[in-house]
Amino acid sequence: MTTRAPAAAALALSLLLTSCGLVENLTGGNDATPTAEPSPQTGADQRERPRLPFVRQGRMSIEGGNDVTFELTITNLEHNGEYLMLEVTHDYLEDLPGTVTGRNPPVRMVDPVSGEVLRFLRDSANNGEPYGTHFVPGDPHMPTHEGLPTTLRRYLPAPTQDARYLTLTGAGVGLIPGIPITRVDEFTPAPEPNAHDYIDPETFAQEPELPDQIWYPDNPPPPDLDTSGDRHTMESFVDNPTASTTRSGDQEVIALHADEMFAFDASTPTAEAAETIRACARTLRANIGPQGGEITIVGHTDDRGPSAYNQTLSRERAEAARALLEEELGAEFTFTTEGRGSAEPLAAEGGPDDEQARARNRRVEFTYQVPLDADGAAPTQDGLASARRHVADPAHFFDDPEPVTTLIHNDVDLHVYPMVRDGAYLFQMVGFQNSTLSPLEADLDVDESVIPGSPAQYTEGTLGGFRVHNPDTGLVRYVIRIRTGDGAYEDFADRINELATGEQYLALAVFPAPAPDVTEMTLHAGAFGEVDVPIR
Repeated sequence: MTTRAPAAAALALSLLLTSCGLVENLTGGNDATPTAEPSPQTGADQRERPRLPFVRQGRMSIEGGNDVTFELTITNLEHNGEYLMLEVTHDYLEDLPGTVTGRNPPVRMVDPVSGEVLRFLRDSANNGEPYGTHFVPGDPHMPTHEGLPTTLRRYLPAPTQDARYLTLTGAGVGLIPGIPITRVDEFTPAPEPNAHDYIDPETFAQEPELPDQIWYPDNPPPPDLDTSGDRHTMESFVDNPTASTTRSGDQEVIALHADEMFAFDASTPTAEAAETIRACARTLRANIGPQGGEITIVGHTDDRGPSAYNQTLSRERAEAARALLEEELGAEFTFTTEGRGSAEPLAAEGGPDDEQARARNRRVEFTYQVPLDADGAAPTQDGLASARRHVADPAHFFDDPEPVTTLIHNDVDLHVYPMVRDGAYLFQMVGFQNSTLSPLEADLDVDESVIPGSPAQYTEGTLGGFRVHNPDTGLVRYVIRIRTGDGAYEDFADRINELATGEQYLALAVFPAPAPDVTEMTLHAGAFGEVDVPIR
């Protein structure tokens, strides 16, 4: 006699391991698990590191709010010189009462030092399904067994830099940092599959008694895949009244606010502006390196006045900034200047914050490339505060943390956990909890908490209105955006959907890291208000 596995259960496991949902788990792999090592990417952290397996629990989104608890165990992360193989064990700790929605935060593997984000490789010959563990080729459905751990594999591009530890985010488990990469000549062979001996691939009917472990077929990627589309970069934005800095991969853009540098309708820098540009020059030398490089200087205006006049004014301001930079930087650096008038606004003009938005758009930008080996170990202290690079070691894995405080808004409790400094970033984990007796949608309206004139791309999205602020420096750090290619972006901040009553849903927002001596930041949590949060 056989029993049929529910369709909801069959789809659940697949959704977790695609961009829609959960993370995978690693099989045994103890022989390949590295011993504790003292030196991560940047080599400064000498503490002994925890060894795999790493375990986290989270909530899986089920229709009707009847979500279930699952456990994710990372057991192996191997690098064969071309790809990464992530192996995890996934275990539902409760019965599945309905269809999995696939709305859990997407799984990402992050190099926290370089800011590279890696996504699962997909097989175009099998309906775009991820390479790795499957039941029927090209079919996203997989059986799920409550109370029976299932081992799964997924494959990713290898990091472009020599990373030794990666961080996993998403899937409703928050943050799993410090996952060690094991270098191998060949991936550990997957165990011989036995799933078809117990489960019918056409009907998903299961034998009444299953073995202690179910193994599924593995579909590893072939050599020489083009993986460029599965490598994404993290874009950061740090702001203060004098300047803002945007970083994306190896490109940086420093924007000096023109109102701090030029009188109205003028293109001659004020005395204060001259010192600001000299500070910018010191920052450029520190960030690019003494070998020099190419710097593009672009002037911008708001949209008031004739377009031809704005074009001329923006070009003249860019050329004035160039003249001062040349005096400071010398022959190792080359410069290109442009004026773009009002064609590229950062903030939307004409709204209730029109004055601040126009001031944001009046700026002079300096764009340049940062050498790939630049680690930010010694940022200049007399340059622009917004452009200082702060890169620490990858964080260590830690057990489930405890919240430091709870904020309340419209029947939703927001449990705030300590921030985690991980490489060049701060990871802020929060837990949303419904305090009513019925499922509800979290009201995360952030309009009233947005700083007037802020660029819209850093304030939109469910958690996109979150930001962190250092009162001692005045610097504001916005949620990281992920550049996915073809000009597309997505917030590195999890989206929260329907909340079942009484349960906590973990979410993550990621920010650029402050200086290493900063041990606390003020979190602006949208509609929930603000709170000071310690940094691990």
